[in-house]
Amino acid sequence: MTAETDQTASLAFPIIVSVDAMGGDQGPAAVVSGCSKSAKKNPRLGFILHGPRDELEKLIQRRKPLKGRCEVRDAVEVVSMDDKPSQVVRSAKGTSMWSAIETVRSGEATVAVSCGNTGALMALSMIRLRKLPGVNRPAIAVLWPSRNAQGFNVMLDVGADIRADADDLLRYALMGASYARNGLELPRPRIGLLNVGTEEHKGRAELKEAYDLIGAQADAAEFDFVGFVEGSDIPGDVADVIVTDGFTGNVAIKTGEGTASLIGDLLREAFRYTPLSRLASILALTSLRRLKKRIDPRRVNGGVFLGLNGTVVKSHGAADSTGVSAAIKLAAQLAEQNFNDKLAARVAGAAPPAIDEAQA
Repeated sequence: MTAETDQTASLAFPIIVSVDAMGGDQGPAAVVSGCSKSAKKNPRLGFILHGPRDELEKLIQRRKPLKGRCEVRDAVEVVSMDDKPSQVVRSAKGTSMWSAIETVRSGEATVAVSCGNTGALMALSMIRLRKLPGVNRPAIAVLWPSRNAQGFNVMLDVGADIRADADDLLRYALMGASYARNGLELPRPRIGLLNVGTEEHKGRAELKEAYDLIGAQADAAEFDFVGFVEGSDIPGDVADVIVTDGFTGNVAIKTGEGTASLIGDLLREAFRYTPLSRLASILALTSLRRLKKRIDPRRVNGGVFLGLNGTVVKSHGAADSTGVSAAIKLAAQLAEQNFNDKLAARVAGAAPPAIDEAQA
């Protein structure tokens, strides 16, 4: 470790972000660049980067905003996107992902950010950080562009666990409400339960049971329950938080990403079709840039793991420096608000104890 890194370890920053520098598709250069962008925007951040020391220190030295702001933890092993979570759990010690989570567990870092394998990251986070009291299954929450005044809706779960019974969906609602309250500054968020229709008689048995459970908790947990919502309401203004199981949520978010990409390709194709359409694209350039910024997934990159004794943000695996910076910004925002402590109090105070699966 260099002298500068030793000095950094002793510096006091209000928020220390632990970053798995090796998990992304674009490699550590994009991750370090994202950290640099975040450091330039927020002087309150310090960073612990995890990965091969020699490689990371060379990248850090090229970024002036990171001078005196980073500590490097040497971790030569990497969790790949193809690794199965069950295999990672047995052999993860020594990987950059394990090291990043471990610094949150020890209290050295405030939050962790990783672009790596989602299943492995969730499995390691659950093992090292443990679940909050009252949480049976953690969830991944994302921000979805919407017609609401705040510009985004919260959706969970989007892939932490493909299963969810009525009790799990209730806890997702409680965690989603807390996230919306702290992340979007909505004092009384509106909760919608995703279903195949808005009628009360539709849907699977667990959805009907969850409907009653969530509705009964609305006043105590300070949210408004709008009942069942449909897929078209995910980007709408009917609800602020969309609750669903991880299987449905993951399919929905991947469908949304694919549709947004298709629309972008079709717009480019349409504007190239004739000389007149190319001229129209020039005249509409400002509006098109505004639209691109509005729906750019990189700027809302980051799924938050809810229900753990620590804050972990999962960045998209293909994120570039802009996407990594957005994930760090989200992590820092939640840390500044002591979000995890508020979430723990909300879940513990508003719902009955979770049933241990081993005792069920």
